[in-house]
Amino acid sequence: MTAVTDQGRDHGPGPEPERDGPEEPRADEERRWDDGLIARRAADAAQDELPPRDEPDPQDEPGPQVEAYGLPGSPLRPRLDALRELVGLSRARLDGDTLAEAGRVLDEASARQRLSSRHTVVAIAGATGSGKSTLFNALAGVQISDTGLRRPTTSAPIACSWTDGAAGLLDRLAIPGRLRRRPVQGGTATDEALQGLVLVDLPDHDSAATGHREQVDRVLALVDAVIWVVDPEKYADAALHERYLRPLAGHAEISFVVLNQIDRLSGEAADLVLDDLRRLLDEDGMAVGEHGEPGVTVMPLSALGGAGVGDLRELLGRFVQARTAAARRLSADVDAAAARLRPVYVAEGRPGLGERAREQFTDRLAEAVGAAAAGQAAEREWRRNAGRACGTPWLRLWRWYESTRQLGGLDLMAQALAPPEEELTARQRVEQAVRKLADDAVDGLPAPWAQAVREAAVNGAKGLPEALDELARNAQAGAPGRGRGRSGDTGSTALGAGGKGPATGSGRRGSGLPGTAAAPAAGGPGSRAARPPRPAWWPAAVFAQASMTLLQIFGGLWLLGQIVGVIEPGLLVPALLMLAGVVGGPLVEWSCAAAARGPARRYGQEAERRLREAASGCGRARVLDPVAAELARYREVRERYVAVTELSTTSG
Repeated sequence: MTAVTDQGRDHGPGPEPERDGPEEPRADEERRWDDGLIARRAADAAQDELPPRDEPDPQDEPGPQVEAYGLPGSPLRPRLDALRELVGLSRARLDGDTLAEAGRVLDEASARQRLSSRHTVVAIAGATGSGKSTLFNALAGVQISDTGLRRPTTSAPIACSWTDGAAGLLDRLAIPGRLRRRPVQGGTATDEALQGLVLVDLPDHDSAATGHREQVDRVLALVDAVIWVVDPEKYADAALHERYLRPLAGHAEISFVVLNQIDRLSGEAADLVLDDLRRLLDEDGMAVGEHGEPGVTVMPLSALGGAGVGDLRELLGRFVQARTAAARRLSADVDAAAARLRPVYVAEGRPGLGERAREQFTDRLAEAVGAAAAGQAAEREWRRNAGRACGTPWLRLWRWYESTRQLGGLDLMAQALAPPEEELTARQRVEQAVRKLADDAVDGLPAPWAQAVREAAVNGAKGLPEALDELARNAQAGAPGRGRGRSGDTGSTALGAGGKGPATGSGRRGSGLPGTAAAPAAGGPGSRAARPPRPAWWPAAVFAQASMTLLQIFGGLWLLGQIVGVIEPGLLVPALLMLAGVVGGPLVEWSCAAAARGPARRYGQEAERRLREAASGCGRARVLDPVAAELARYREVRERYVAVTELSTTSG
């Protein structure tokens, strides 16, 4: 047989006019392989015979291009879209090296989509002396690739295309025009089935020349399918299994492993070698397709003797006519990229912030800001106001005297006992609350997303103690109960006061430290406007207490008048009146104190709730919301990752 070996043209069987010249080819034509001088001169001579540019030759027209992975109902397109979204959402959280493989798969998919879907590119790979070039020639039906004892024989990829329109695919493989060939076709059914096949003979993957191995790796990453040629001596070579077959285990559906030189073995020995080859492939994780199941095809043949070559040609014909190799290859690439990304997207358990974690965070902030102590102080203030309104004047006078006599000493003592590290302690409480929240949020998260959540929590915690202190101070300033106190117990929130909440008795003048909310002094400006509301029964209690006081005064004056002789003697009535006032005053005060317990408690609880909500709102805006946003971002990328993996159709 004579090979059709025009090195400068890519055409089908039979004569056809030369279509390429020095001018720029038309946009609807495939690129030509006319890098030879003779071919270019022939093209120049045939320019006048070309059909008009707007009427291309129907025989050369490639026909409508269908995207290899865009077929109706194909799950590959949504997987690629999900992978593209996944990479886009992850760029700000993951480093470029982590996303490099996924980006390469997307680039290669986009490049393959723009090229012919009518062609299937199959590479023949093998070790030195395995006979892959001989098999390449046997499948093409002509001596195309050099064979011989010299090693390495094949130094660069050689392509053989059964039909036109594959120039773009071969350009993508960087195979020059001088290494592009056409097979000899006999017009048989097998030859018809191979229409669309582009066969590539690769250099030896175990070649001593480093450049040869680099070419093999580059082309293997771009072809649609691979025929691995092994021989009885080197089929178990570790370089083949560890460097190629094991990493490409997920590409089993687009892989063929042929045991060449089978004529060198007896029937029983051939079966044993084939069984051992299947065992090795199974250990590599490459599923063997048997009994109609998807997987790698394993078959024996003799490229030199011709045994089994016809079966391989028929198998390749069915494989090419299915036109699914490109989609399968890209799907396997997506699977491999997703497997590499699994550690950065898949978490152990269900990470997130539950209601319990949020409540604990709010409790810690409320403890740091002193909400409970502020509520207690507000309750005491309410009861003191009730006592001032309903108490006996003599007892109030005595309390005033005691407070003025001891007030200065208490202030000096409080300042002397104030711990020097009080602000630091308050900050530690806030930082502890933020740290515990971050620990709860990142529990089970992959490392990159856990780091992002921690950074969001730490960044939000900056200035949080000062913000909490300011909010607490504003909440207390707008709340009733900031009235004058006997010993400065005003319900203030000194966030820096040792992290112990409002100071009672010692926080009246404030700690004077930066970031510490100093409560207004008792009786200071603005304190009168913030007294607790008076209940409806207070006027009656005040009237009753005034009546008791008047009875005491009236009875005392009556007795005094009798003593000095101004009024006629009669001790019983004035004594009873005075006794009623003396007994009734404390009784009214005790009754008012009992009646004030419930309202005072509710008032203190309201003050605590108000301060707690202020702390919760501040913590939510600065810490909880940013952390929740990062967790939502992780859930979104996790959904995209699931979309990439759950639609996988490969068997690897």
